[in-house]
Amino acid sequence: MADTQVDEKQAAKAERRAAKLARQIGSFAKEHGGAEGQIAYIGQRGARIVLVGEDGGWGDLVAPSHAVARSAVEKSGITVHEDFDGEFAAKVKTGPYEWTRMAGIQLGGPKNG
Repeated sequence: MADTQVDEKQAAKAERRAAKLARQIGSFAKEHGGAEGQIAYIGQRGARIVLVGEDGGWGDLVAPSHAVARSAVEKSGITVHEDFDGEFAAKVKTGPYEWTRMAGIQLGGPKNG
């Protein structure tokens, strides 16, 4: 009986987390004229939801599990890609911050901040 209560609590917590993520995805999509996404497994940490807006803006969210991430994107109604490649990846627009940050990390280039 106690296991059932624990399972129900965990399921309710996962549902609340998925709903919160779906609201965040919806806000991102509204701000960027729509959005598409991709879910990537990141180990014990959970799953990363990468979002790309119609305007090229991008961001990500982390869900505690792939199931929660999948539920969140389904609730939000965005298109989900299996892979982050091709036309989908080409939609991402980066600016000077990203280029100098990437160079700073990878090539010993200038650091931001």
